[in-house]
Parts: sequence; structure tokens; C-alpha cells
Amino acid sequence: MAGPSPALLRRLQRVELAVRAAVARRRETDPQPDDPFRGLYLSDEAVDAALAAGREPYDPWPEAPYDPWPDAPDGPAAGFPDGPEDRPADRQPDVPADRPPDGPDPLAALARAAGLTPLDEALLLVALAPDVDSRFEQFYGYLNDDVTRRRPSVGLALRLCGLPEAAPAGRLRLAASAPLVDLALLRVDSPDRSLLSRGLWVPDRVGGWLLGADAPEPALVGLAEPVEAAGPEPPGAARLGRAGTRLAYLRERPGGSALALAVAALARAGRGALAVDLPRLAADPQPAELATVLVREALLTGAGLVVGPVQGGEPWAVWSRLTAGAVPVLAYGTQPWDPAWTALAPVQVDVAPLTADERAAVWRAALPGGLADGLDPAAATAQFVLGAPAIRRAASVAVQLAAASGEPVGEAHLRAGARTQNAAGLERLARRIVPEVGWDDLVLPAPTLSLLRELAGRARHRDRVLREWRMRPGGGRGHGVTALFAGDSGTGKTMSAEVVAGSLGLDLYTVNLATVVDKYVGETEKNLERIFGEAAGVNGVLLFDEADAIFGKRSEVRDAHDRYANIESAYLLQRMETFDGLAVLATNLRANLDEAFTRRLDVVVDFPVPDEAARRALWDRCLGDRVPRAADVDLDFLAGAFELAGGHIRSAAVTAGYLAAGAGRPVGMAELIGAVGREYRKLGRLTLESEFGPYLGLAV
Repeated sequence: MAGPSPALLRRLQRVELAVRAAVARRRETDPQPDDPFRGLYLSDEAVDAALAAGREPYDPWPEAPYDPWPDAPDGPAAGFPDGPEDRPADRQPDVPADRPPDGPDPLAALARAAGLTPLDEALLLVALAPDVDSRFEQFYGYLNDDVTRRRPSVGLALRLCGLPEAAPAGRLRLAASAPLVDLALLRVDSPDRSLLSRGLWVPDRVGGWLLGADAPEPALVGLAEPVEAAGPEPPGAARLGRAGTRLAYLRERPGGSALALAVAALARAGRGALAVDLPRLAADPQPAELATVLVREALLTGAGLVVGPVQGGEPWAVWSRLTAGAVPVLAYGTQPWDPAWTALAPVQVDVAPLTADERAAVWRAALPGGLADGLDPAAATAQFVLGAPAIRRAASVAVQLAAASGEPVGEAHLRAGARTQNAAGLERLARRIVPEVGWDDLVLPAPTLSLLRELAGRARHRDRVLREWRMRPGGGRGHGVTALFAGDSGTGKTMSAEVVAGSLGLDLYTVNLATVVDKYVGETEKNLERIFGEAAGVNGVLLFDEADAIFGKRSEVRDAHDRYANIESAYLLQRMETFDGLAVLATNLRANLDEAFTRRLDVVVDFPVPDEAARRALWDRCLGDRVPRAADVDLDFLAGAFELAGGHIRSAAVTAGYLAAGAGRPVGMAELIGAVGREYRKLGRLTLESEFGPYLGLAV
């Protein structure tokens, strides 16, 4: 709004007429009209006049329907301009009865939204007048008979509206549960005073909005912000927008866009959306008062409240205040709704993840140009389960990364942007590894490599197979992919998980069992639930190393320890079945895993101990092409003589590098044999001449 509307100014003219009449009547009965100390003390004459005059309203108490003041003459009274021209009252022309309307009336719009009565509007205008014309502070000080009280008291406001001070109809409109006070449209100060002597004032935000100064509420900065619908309309927005409900709960699954759905539904209903950070609201020292301000802001702006994410620990007073008014509230979260949270039952909607086609549409809309030749953003990010807002944010990051490198947006930029949308909570429970190895770094048999590529393919195409083709329907089963990596220590299980994650553009999260296993009953399950819950919001690969420690076989119950161990295993069986992410279980002892786990696994990969040819390739790969090699390096001897797994070979190669760097020479057989000898001692193996041959003396 550009300024005060003529309709509002015309209504304020009636306030001035009522005040003029009240001042005139007061002068008629004032025993000391010229007293310069008026309002600072009470003289005997003033007390006698008060005893004699009584306390009547300034105008007769009208009958219903309530009309607080008679119609004011057309044209402005002094102090309130009528539109662009400020003409004196004695120069007002006659205005025909069919005069066109003055345009939008913000007070009338607020009255409709908040359910205000005409008396409520009149009381609000009386309290608003000093914010429009400072003379009213003097008028009210005179009528209050106290120059220090420049706001209308409750008693004065009721009398100006033509009501006796004791009239229940007026007093009830200023009660705590009445819309004016309940929605913080009008403040009643000084609770220690009697009701009639309490002051009335209009909060700055309400007064500014009524007068056209539509500045945001300062208390809501960082807590709530307007959000506009963007991109393709989410499925179900039209139906939810037509529902006309006051409270709805959108339960979001990973990859769903509850926020986008709520904003689109409100747009369908002709409303804006005010997105509220619910955890921050609940953490405020006075959450109920702040919730009231939120509802008021939504009323003023004609918006609905989109509140979330719901965590379940919000004070009941927050929900009570948010749902008290007529503002639609669309809450969202990932957990089930508890009916005890609110007295008002919500409409509950499950927000499913976007389909592959819907995600593709959002990606293309967010990246209209500047892509590398032949790049399909949807195909490059098919393994990322993201909602529409997250996709738009990821696309923005990808564009910035590409601009910084001076290149068109490529696959690496898109994947890097998508990874920025991962929640940070999982990093407190698991160690994040940014993959730095690829398929060429693996030295594994062809069948093992084939299974690893199959695992990556399952992650890419699971939406099509499991959701579109419904190859895993019903039963509460998740849409995740789980695999088992089984093999001796050092055979490449962790590195293979890193390669799979890197090929998908995902991060690898390794679960630290020290943060999971707890000696107290039930705590292990809670820790695992936190991990699975955080992992549901992360596009990454979850690796449970030494998985047999927590995914072990159930056994016959002989004592309480067996009973609770079996409960843990049963819980894990169910939780793995409902997991929607990509999880890898790594174990050195496959035989220790419960058979029920293996049935639920999508891929089982066995990692054999490398043969001689594989060991030679591993020695060559671990030394690399940057390490200077002496002429006596014999990789064939190293591969044939020492039966070591890949992890041990890598450790020995690194040790040899340190030895050579310390001696200031290239890596030779002396360093390599010495490193192997150290590795043997770590493994508890003997250094035998049958293995070391002529190099036995170097194995020190």
C-alpha cells in the first residue's frame, strides 16, 4: 500500500467528531477550565463536579446492530485529509448519495480475516488515532484528566463508542480471549490498574499496516519468511488447496517436498505462505507470545502458516496459539502426528517422494541453460533423492561452481551441488569420507567387480524399478538398497564402498560402532535409530564396518543377555527392511551374520584373498607412478613370495616410502623387504627364509 487509504481516513474522521463532542461536553461541566495544572492534582471543585455529574457515555447507547458513531459529514474533518486534497471542512461540496467507494479499506479486510465486530473496529480506531494525528495525545490526556496518560483508557474508549463503562458488551470485547486482544491487534497495558483505567494502544506493526507502511514484523526476522510457489506444481496441491482446512499435517518421506506442497496449496487457495522455523519458535523464551505474533502477521498479509519441521517436543501452548485464529496452518515433519498436540484434529497427508519424471522436470526448470553439451541433469543425478526446493538450491550451487571454474555446468557440478543439500546431523554419528578413488583403482576379480557395478546400478535405477514398476510393493518395505561385503581384513571392502559412493557422486559415511553399542538395555537400538533416522535425510552410502558386532546371529535364550541380544537383532531386522537409503554391511566373518539379514540383502559380494597376479598389480598400484623406484625393485618376487591382502600391501608400500624418504634415495628392495618384515611382525607372522629367500637379512 502506498499510504493510508481514503476509506480508513474517512472512518477516523468519525473518531475526531466523537472526541470533539466529548471535549465540548467536558468543558460545559468543568469547574476550572483555565487551571494550568489540570491533571496534576484533584481540587475540591473537581471532586464535587465528578460526584454531581456521574459517568455517562458521550452518546446514547445505540441498539444492535452496533454502529458506534452517527455518519460523519462527507469530506474530512480537520487533521484527516480525504485523499490527495486536504480541504477545510467549510469548503466541502455537496456529495451525491451514489458517491463511488473510497477504495480498499484495510480495517474492513482485517475485520473479515480476524472476525472483528463493528465495536471491535471502533475500539481499534480510537486506539489508533494518536498514531495518525499526535493532537489526539493531548485530547486523550485532557479527557483522561491526566496529562501523563496520552493513550485512551478502557473507560474513555467505551464512552467514546457510546457505551457505559460497565456495559458487559464492551468489556467483553477487551477480554483476553476476545479477537482484538487474543490476536495482539490491540494491547491493554498496566494490568495492576483497574480495568477502566488501563491504557489501550495499537502495536506498531498493526498501526503501520493499517496506514500503508507494510514493513515486516521485527520479532519475526530469522524465524519466518514469505515463500512463493516456484517450479512445477506438486501433485496433490490442487486437492489440498480446495480443502479449506484450518490445520493440516504433511508427513514427509525422504525426497518429498512438504514445504513446496504446502506453499502451492496455499497459492491455490489464493493465499501467500509464511514459512516458520518451528524448532526456533519452540526454543524461544516466550514461544506462545511469538506464535501469536506469527498468527497476526499471517492475518495482516493474507497468508497461511507453513510450520515445520515438527519434532514432537514443541510446547502445547505453541500449537494452541498457532491454531487459535482463522489462519490456515500447514505443518510438516517426518514423524507421525500425535493427537495430543492440538485440540484441533488435522487433515493428514502423506507426501511421497517425487518421481523420476517430476525430479527431472524440476531440474530442467532450475537449469534452463548453460549446460555442458549432451548433459541430462536428471540422469546425472538420478541417484539423489531430493525434493523440489532442495533441487533448486542444488542447481543454484552447481551454477555458481561452474561459473567459478569458467565452465558450463557439468555432471561434477551437479553432483557437488546435490551433496550440499545433505543434512549435517549424520556427521555427528558417523565419519564422512569424500571419495577420492575410482573403478580403475580397484584390483579385484571380474565377478566381484561385476557385483559392485550392479550395486551402483541398483542405486541409480531404484526409483524406476521399485516405485514406478512396483517391484517391491506393500509390507512397509523401504525403497533402499542394501549390500553385504564379506572377506578377510584388507581385501578391499571399505575401498570398494568408497568407489561405489564415488561413482554415484555420493559421500561415504562409516558408522563408528563405539557410538552405537551400549551396555545398557535398549540404548543400542536408540543409537541405531538415530543413525538410520539421520541417514534418511542424506544422499550418501552408509557403511557398517565390522557389521557382525551388531548384526550377529540370534541364539537360544539361556539368560537375560541372550534375550536382550535377540531383541536388538530383531529390531535391526525390521529397521533394515524399512530403510530407504543405500547401506553396506562389511564383515570379516560372514558366518556370524544372521541368515535373516542375508535374505533382506540385495547384493552379497565376497572379497577373496588376492592371488599372485592380483598381488603384483596391487604392489604396482600402491607404489604408483610418482614414487621414484630403484632399479632392483622386483615386483614379481614380492607378489610370489608374500601372501598379503591388499590392505597389508598398501601399508607396506607406504612404510617403504617413509624409509626411502628418510634415507634420501628411491624406493628399493631394501626398503620394501624391510616394510614387509614390519608388516609380518604386526600380523604375528614369522619371517622365514622360505619366504624371504636372499632378502632375509633385510627383514629387520
